[in-house]
Amino acid sequence: MRAIAYEKFGSADVLQPVDLPKPHIGPDTVLVKVKAAAVNPVDYKIREGYLQGLIDAQFPVVPGWDVAGVVEQPGLDTPEFQAGDEILAYARADVVSGGTLAEYVAVPVRTAAHKPAELSFEEAAALPLAGLTALQSVRRAGVDAGSTVLVHAAAGGVGSFAVQLARHAGARVIGTGSPDNHDFLRSLGAEPIDYHGDLVASARELAPDGFDVILDYVGGTAIDTVPQLLKQGGVVASITDARARDEFGGQYVWVRPDAVDLAELAELAARGVVKIEISEVFDLDHAADAHRAVESGHTRGKVVVTA
Repeated sequence: MRAIAYEKFGSADVLQPVDLPKPHIGPDTVLVKVKAAAVNPVDYKIREGYLQGLIDAQFPVVPGWDVAGVVEQPGLDTPEFQAGDEILAYARADVVSGGTLAEYVAVPVRTAAHKPAELSFEEAAALPLAGLTALQSVRRAGVDAGSTVLVHAAAGGVGSFAVQLARHAGARVIGTGSPDNHDFLRSLGAEPIDYHGDLVASARELAPDGFDVILDYVGGTAIDTVPQLLKQGGVVASITDARARDEFGGQYVWVRPDAVDLAELAELAARGVVKIEISEVFDLDHAADAHRAVESGHTRGKVVVTA
């Protein structure tokens, strides 16, 4: 099968087309013909070796965890899926090796859900990692009706889902983003503020009493503003900085594969409650360019690769 892989850590230049055998499937795994896969920031961080010691890599590495496709071969005990079923998955394994930037991928059933007919394969592939990260962080932070929520990097892949899920929960949402993305954020139901300049003053202008929840999807200096912006008894959740937990008593969220959560997200997207923003689509031969686009840090929504 055709795939994109790398034999050593490095820049996007290490990504090369290769020919590999079809993946082996275990008893609770299905072989999926890939229609589309998404690229996420974690993919280039792993590729550059930043997560060594946290997630082991087995070379050659085919990157990617997000996938949408068609079940070609069920495993011995996979009653959830039959050959021909259209599915989406956050197909993360314990090691990084046989990923989704390929013609075929082995998908554990615990990571997968049926793809609604209302979603294209590109839309479905864009949903799992970012959508699950948003859903799980919104829940763990206790967002509910009446909450005033600050979302950092609100126009990004995770942030754009979090804005919509928090709004669906009944919260008021203020989101940080560049001015070019403010109309987009308004369309999602957020009140936008520019992350440049005096972020604390801008946020306090809209929420003088502070925030019940702060959701950090960007890291860097954003977490430094928590003491000035979080209400007494409020919760901060971060996917980038453990200080949210260790210094501020909040949550550090590392997204988990969850078939039930994924099915819920897919249903919300099929109903139009959650809109999926795709900034660019690349074919498999240009997967390195997809990595470069995500690495630039300036994409709105998700970057997808079609197989």
